Amino acid sequence: MTGCVILFPIAITFYFTWWFIHFVDGFFSPIYAQLGINIFGLGFITSVTFIFFVGVFMSSWVGASVLGIGEWIIKRMPLVRHIYNASKQISAAISPDQNKQAFKEAVIIRHPRIGEYAFGFITSSVSLQSYCGQEDLYCVYVPTNHLYIGDIFMVNSKDVIRPNLSVREGIEIVVSGGMSMPQVLSTLDPHPHLHAIHTDRGGASRS
Repeated sequence: MTGCVILFPIAITFYFTWWFIHFVDGFFSPIYAQLGINIFGLGFITSVTFIFFVGVFMSSWVGASVLGIGEWIIKRMPLVRHIYNASKQISAAISPDQNKQAFKEAVIIRHPRIGEYAFGFITSSVSLQSYCGQEDLYCVYVPTNHLYIGDIFMVNSKDVIRPNLSVREGIEIVVSGGMSMPQVLSTLDPHPHLHAIHTDRGGASRS
C-alpha cells in the first residue's frame, strides 16, 4: 500500500505528461508524415516553437491590432462568440499579465454562516450607492465545481480575508478539492480579521 501511495501520483503525472506530448505533437506530425519525416517529438517541438512565436507576435503592436480585428469578427458570430468569451475568461484567470487577470486575489469570506468560511477569488470591485452612503464591495467568485462553475458573492471590502496565497496556489487548492491546502494559513493583514474572527466565534458560542 505504501508503494502504491508513492507510485500513484508519479504514474498519473507521467501518464498525463505523455498524453499531452502526444496531443501537442499531433498538430504538426501529420505534416511531417506527408513529407516522409517520422521523428517522434518533432511535431511537439514545432508546436511549442509556434506557440512561442505567436505569443511574441501578439505582444507587439501589430499582433495586438490583428488580434483586435479577429476578436471583432468572432464576437459578431452568434454561437462562436459565447464559446470564445468563456474560454477567454478561463485563460485570463491564469494569465501571467497581472493587469488582465480575471482572478485578482485568492481570498476567504465568511460563508454560509458565522464560524464557516469559503475559499474564493476576487474578480472585480464595485461601489454600492444608497441613501445610507457608499459601500465598497468586492465581487468574489466561489467555485462549486472546480473552476468553471461557481457562485458570485458581493462582499464588503472590510469583510474579505486575504491569506498568504497566490492565485495559482488558490487554483491548486480548488482543483485538488482542498487536499493541497497548507496546514497553517496566515493573513496578510491579520490584526483586524483575526479580531473579527474571534468576535464572531465568541458570539456564536454565546448564542
